[in-house]
Amino acid sequence: MNHLKLNEAKVYLSVAALAAAALMLESTLTRLLAVAQFYHFAFLVVSLALLGFGASGSILSLFPRWTFSENIGTSSNLGRLLAISGVGFAISVGAAYAVVNYIPFDSYSIVWDRRQVIYFGFYYLALTIPFLFAGLGIGAALSIVPGKSNLTYAVNLLGSAVGIGLALIFMQLAGVPGALLASGLVGLMAVIGFDWSSMKYLRIVFWGFVLTGTCLLAILAWLNWGNKSPIGVTISPYKGLAYALKIPGSEKLFGAWNAISRLDVISGASTRVMPGLSYTSPDNPPEQNGLSIDADALLPITLTAPSEFNAADYLPESFAFQIYPEAVVLALEPGGGLGVLQALAGGASQVTAVVSNPLVIEAIAATSPESDVFNHVQVETLYGSPRVFLETPGDQYQLIFIPLTDTYRPVASGAYSLNETYNLTVESIAAMISRLDKDGALMATRWLQTPPSETIRLLATVLEALESLGVDTPGDKIVAYRGIQTMTVLVKPDGWVGSELSQLREFADDRRFDLVWSPDISIEDANRFNKLPEPIYYQLVKELITEADKEGYYAEYPFDIQPAIDDHPFFFHFFKWEQSPQIMATLGLVWQPFGGSGYFVLIALLILVTGLSLLLIILPLVIKRSALAMDGVSRTGVEPPLSKLRVLVYFGSIGLAFLFLEIPLIQKSILSFEHPTYTFTFIVLVLLSCSSIGSVLSRKVRIPGKWLLAALFGLAIITPILVTQIQEAALGWTLIQRALVIGISLAPMGIMMGIPFPLGLAWLEKSGSSMIPWAWAVNGCASVVAAVLAAILALSFGFTVVLMLGAAFYGVAAVALKY
Repeated sequence: MNHLKLNEAKVYLSVAALAAAALMLESTLTRLLAVAQFYHFAFLVVSLALLGFGASGSILSLFPRWTFSENIGTSSNLGRLLAISGVGFAISVGAAYAVVNYIPFDSYSIVWDRRQVIYFGFYYLALTIPFLFAGLGIGAALSIVPGKSNLTYAVNLLGSAVGIGLALIFMQLAGVPGALLASGLVGLMAVIGFDWSSMKYLRIVFWGFVLTGTCLLAILAWLNWGNKSPIGVTISPYKGLAYALKIPGSEKLFGAWNAISRLDVISGASTRVMPGLSYTSPDNPPEQNGLSIDADALLPITLTAPSEFNAADYLPESFAFQIYPEAVVLALEPGGGLGVLQALAGGASQVTAVVSNPLVIEAIAATSPESDVFNHVQVETLYGSPRVFLETPGDQYQLIFIPLTDTYRPVASGAYSLNETYNLTVESIAAMISRLDKDGALMATRWLQTPPSETIRLLATVLEALESLGVDTPGDKIVAYRGIQTMTVLVKPDGWVGSELSQLREFADDRRFDLVWSPDISIEDANRFNKLPEPIYYQLVKELITEADKEGYYAEYPFDIQPAIDDHPFFFHFFKWEQSPQIMATLGLVWQPFGGSGYFVLIALLILVTGLSLLLIILPLVIKRSALAMDGVSRTGVEPPLSKLRVLVYFGSIGLAFLFLEIPLIQKSILSFEHPTYTFTFIVLVLLSCSSIGSVLSRKVRIPGKWLLAALFGLAIITPILVTQIQEAALGWTLIQRALVIGISLAPMGIMMGIPFPLGLAWLEKSGSSMIPWAWAVNGCASVVAAVLAAILALSFGFTVVLMLGAAFYGVAAVALKY
């Protein structure tokens, strides 16, 4: 064991295995936390992954004997450390999975149950440790290969790119539990750098673990293929699936993972979801199964034929089907199919349903084939993003329908506010209106909130979309009416005729819906049946439509209701900083604070990771000052403070810059790649693959480092603008065409992004510095902060601001670099 034999090829293979395993785990954990908790906890994954890498650099700084060696060919330290990293990674993945499932952490309870803070600490620590082990091996290899750290870094980047692709494959095959298991097995491959030729029994144990893990993976894949896959994750008791499974008589009919979701179908859970159903309906709603995506609240699968669906006449959307008999209808993201069923029951001659998740259709076909509206003779089901479909040349429609498939969420919760929602941006609504036939209409229903939020934002978005299309007097093209819980908005760009408005009044009177807006409305028409102390919705909509200074109106409103746009697609983010005193006043006193809780999760996370990052950066300087020699100074000498500052600024800036470019590019590209998981995989794969090329080339290019960084600064400004233009132009293309053109447009910047880190390592190596591990820590910790801060800035100011800041940090790095 003391005479280990290492060669560079084995080191690179071990580094690649650790990097691939770490990115597999990072990608898989974003899905796990979205299912177990809520979407905004996905940002936690990136921060804890990078924090683990930062912590590994600090540890390597404190124990320099782990990394410094005279000859890599006989370095027992590196061989041991790579083996320890691989085994430690695999074991800690299992331990983290156990912690996530057995520690009773619940994000909703944290405001009133102080124990949740302690649980969260264990939760966070357990999920960080696997990345710590991976970072130890990679960081040590970067430090110990003299003159070739750029190749080690390139292998790290390339392994990470492979890992992100493997995560997608294994989540599709075996779900999150299978992908977690696979990441542990891949990490275990890092022991390839360990010479155990004289340790036969250890080799037997190793291959025994690999064989056992492979068999378990095969079983999970088989169960998933048969739609009987266990969820394998302890979910928050406040999520819809957890509640449904507690109802006596409930039964799970379907359970499966794919790369983008977890889907379950439940019967006997008392599902009765008919958003906006008039209380004048004489019949009880038909029986429904519940369809849960990512363990969230149940969407209805209505178990009836269109000809027997009498409740359709009492849903708010039935007015549209009255004025458009035998309509050609486009239903966008109809969930479990209720919107399609409504259209068929309303007499539609043809329905085109655009569905982004094919597992939804598979689940309905498997559990209720006799009520499968997607298989109806008058229905054409297409897979893909509604936005991409709208931009693809094709038919016009008499009626475009956005069914209400989101479950009701109090605006106070903020739990949904961080989702990118490209189907409800100004550009998307304009695209829908452009696909209407002459005299056609767009229809959408949203939940009523208190104070009014999403309904007012929807109307603001519609108004701006109409204005962008050059429609005169856009307020005259809109009608809106409400029931107890919902408001329905219809937009007819060619305008409403008198007979249609009379029919609307008759419909509203008969169904006891209150008019909110129509071209001929008066205050006496509002607030008649579902009475409020004041006709607040009518008043707000009138002010919105008649207000000349829209920006001033938005600024004065208590919530952020400015229309969502593609550069800021957070339709459900209503938080304003003016709400902060009310939030703090109710914190811990009510179940859900007033608004912005999703945003405040990010703020709290930013404070936490910033504090931990500063600790990890400063601690090695305090404890091992004599071991952190700098430029031109012996390892036992005194380190010039300016040199330390340069290293801190340089490696911190490139860490901030990389994530400030990567994260908003991922969020912007969801528009093109139709789902966050696909987008995350593709953008990270392209950037890391290209960056690995840049890392290899970094020591072959004879251009001064400052000029290289200046060129990257320029590319970082130009490329996002170019990519945005390409994305908009290519939306109607095939997925392969979109991926190809976006990948090519990102490649030059991606190659350049691989240069700064090895360039900095070369700077440290030339000066004889021992601070490479500390630089690894600084870069990792800066990236931790960037991952959370980028999300906060995107929510507040949009993607463009974050991207420009990313470019600016490369400019700062150019100034800090010494040559």
